[in-house]
Amino acid sequence: MIARIRGNSKIEGEITVGGAKNSALPVLASLVLISEEIKIEKIPDIADVSEMISMIRSAGVAVNFEKNTVLARPSNLKGEIREFGSSIRASILLLGPLAVRTGHAELRYPGGCSIGKRSIDIHIEGLKKLGISVNEKNDMIEAIFDKVLKDVRIDLRFPSVGATEHLMMTSVLLNGIHTEIRNCAKEPEIVDLGKFLNSMGAKISGVGTDRISIDGVKKLNASVHSIIGDRIETGTYIIGALSSGGMLKINGISNNVMHNVTNELKKIGAKITASENALIVYPSNLRPFKLSTGPYPQFPTDLQPQMTLLACHVNGHSEITETVFENRFRHVDELKKMGADISVDKNKIEVMPSKLHGAKLVGNDLRETATILFAAATADGPSEIEKFEIIFRGYENIYKKLKDIGIDFEILKIDREVS
Repeated sequence: MIARIRGNSKIEGEITVGGAKNSALPVLASLVLISEEIKIEKIPDIADVSEMISMIRSAGVAVNFEKNTVLARPSNLKGEIREFGSSIRASILLLGPLAVRTGHAELRYPGGCSIGKRSIDIHIEGLKKLGISVNEKNDMIEAIFDKVLKDVRIDLRFPSVGATEHLMMTSVLLNGIHTEIRNCAKEPEIVDLGKFLNSMGAKISGVGTDRISIDGVKKLNASVHSIIGDRIETGTYIIGALSSGGMLKINGISNNVMHNVTNELKKIGAKITASENALIVYPSNLRPFKLSTGPYPQFPTDLQPQMTLLACHVNGHSEITETVFENRFRHVDELKKMGADISVDKNKIEVMPSKLHGAKLVGNDLRETATILFAAATADGPSEIEKFEIIFRGYENIYKKLKDIGIDFEILKIDREVS
């Protein structure tokens, strides 16, 4: 798919963000654990969610998805999911829970964006301690569960979000077993998953800290849950508005999950106010900055490409250090096509103020595509973006939202199936 962005736009107006992709995916994966009907609200209608729903349906969970609401009930659960290519990283979250429920799980090796190594070794190390042996066979990964006879302690060597979620979900139905996970990730999406599991009768404590305890239960009960707002979608729109000097109101998000982003932006001069369920971004005189990404509550790596764009619009030399992924710099070459003065030295990006112009661009991963979309919107003159369909993986109702905030665009060519 090729999109043409007119450029010379001021990003302003009012939008509502969807439910958090990074919360919805693990919550949906955990549906293979259920024994009764579940209702989940505010599920974003995005490509990655569609992929996850297809996978849990294939595993035997009956799912109805309509108007951002999922109704799910258990059916004939099976552990093997072979018919999907597993284009999303979060598919790995099905492995442990399915193994515990069925004794044997097998699925395609997880995919996702090409932003550097995202090894599943930490997942596998933890699963082994939970009595699950894991074998990798070509493009498939297999897990076999053997009953756990004693309490378990798992020390993560890195606070991996995915591993924390995976091991927490896998431990929930180890009836009578106490599991303790240390050096956990603390992201709001993990807290949301914990609230969902506890609402069904799971016994989880310490979520949001570096030590989580789970007392396994026999079954999970019926429940209703609503997904938190998407902080990465929100951050993308905030940075886009600041880059263009527009005033933007963003509904559907609490500053409780955005404070680590808004606090950093306020340090460099951003004017942002918060109410109970909305943020307002005002035109701001921004200062150059030095920023490092890291595990929550540090600045999120998923907003690093967007901050590179913002650095082009401030008066002075800025530096961004990426500490999570070693290859999250593909957006740099695209921004350079537009005239950005950027250099990369190992894991550090240095940016000088730059007047951006239109160019022919390529979206290679989700957050890069969002970044060059907003770069094109604020650049002088039109741009074309190939592989634009990647944006549908994580940004809900993107066409309507772009129009609502003043971005003029059109789709020139659809050359592949959008998934």
